[in-house]
Amino acid sequence: MLFHCFAVFWEALSLQVLLVFFATFLLIADYMRRRYPKDFPPGPVPLPFLGTLLHIDLKKPHFSVQKLTEKYGNVFSLQLGSIPLVVVNGLQLVKEALIHQGLIFSNGVSWKQERRFALSTLRNFGLGKKSLEERIQEETRFLTDAIEDEKGQPFDPHYLINNAVSNIICSITFGKRFDYHDGQFQNLLHLLDEAGKMQESIGSQLYNICPALMKHVPGPHKTGFKNWEHLKSFVSKIIEKHKEDWNPHEMRDFIDAYLNEMDKKDASSTFHKENLLQSTLDLFFAGTETTSTTLRWALLYMAIYPEIQGKVQAEIDSVIGQSRQPGIADRDSMPYTNAVIHEIQRISNIVPFNVPRVTTTDTRLAGFLVPKGTILVTNLTSVLFDKDEWETPNKFNPDHFLENGQFRKREAFIPFSAGKRKESLPWGAVG
Repeated sequence: MLFHCFAVFWEALSLQVLLVFFATFLLIADYMRRRYPKDFPPGPVPLPFLGTLLHIDLKKPHFSVQKLTEKYGNVFSLQLGSIPLVVVNGLQLVKEALIHQGLIFSNGVSWKQERRFALSTLRNFGLGKKSLEERIQEETRFLTDAIEDEKGQPFDPHYLINNAVSNIICSITFGKRFDYHDGQFQNLLHLLDEAGKMQESIGSQLYNICPALMKHVPGPHKTGFKNWEHLKSFVSKIIEKHKEDWNPHEMRDFIDAYLNEMDKKDASSTFHKENLLQSTLDLFFAGTETTSTTLRWALLYMAIYPEIQGKVQAEIDSVIGQSRQPGIADRDSMPYTNAVIHEIQRISNIVPFNVPRVTTTDTRLAGFLVPKGTILVTNLTSVLFDKDEWETPNKFNPDHFLENGQFRKREAFIPFSAGKRKESLPWGAVG
């Protein structure tokens, strides 16, 4: 009996010892994996497996980052799960990181070739019979007609604006626009909307931190993957249809231009069907959400500040009148409207943390060592609301962009990043 009790005790003790040993091993392994150089940027002490996740409000991360900046300075480190990253704040350091230091996001050579092709195709837009400006003006007429159909009654402009912006991109990429009530078009917009929400969700953040674990956990991120596959299928069918009736001597849209590039004898290996699919989807994600969100902010601020709206309307009536549509050439003659648009982009702050970069080499930043391969986040919010750069940073104030009645550029106006990726698309930042 005594022997049996001892055996049971030993088994329990052995299990406890084993669990303690296993937990200790995991903690040591986690610590060894995240050892940083002594002059690595400071930051909150990370917890095992969670990192510094508890220091970030995932719903309002820019508020959390502001508090951490006040404590640790303009360059500090975080750890999301096992992933280290460095956050950079302030105009000069953000410029240093984006323009002067060695950073990448997409693969170097492939990204450069794809970007060069996209810019030459879209900026010079010699596709079909319509210029990019004409396509925008055409869609504007459909949008204003749809607004007039509301007969002055209250309505949510969200979907109408999404329809219009997405249709411009459809015209560029697919060579056609869709009726606002088209079922296929509405399904595309729904998938894009869901994909955008998924990117901002807590589930997406957790997946980025622990992808191996989250693959086996049910949740909305699973729906996100399914929606992404539906989007790819939607675009793939359009690409296949283009291949069937493709004429290399008559380019209708971006897809035709890309097919022409693929068909060249000396075509780069980066120009293939998968990259065509990805480039087309990138155009939608890069252009739809940012542009439509900015337009909705514009409507809101014009409603909140009717006196500013009145000045904009007066300038439009003076320069353009009521008999024609505005064009790009009108911008220089409309300094107040231009200033209002810039101020809307500044204060709406729709890309608060920019697109993450990765250091290509060991990099020095503000005296700290950022090792090669470290994710670097440039906090655009810290620049757009810097009290040392803007007279009234937290107030909607078009005078930020005016001097003696004329429009003035501001170095701290970087709502869509800076450096070689700035204004990557023709409908990007207007500055």
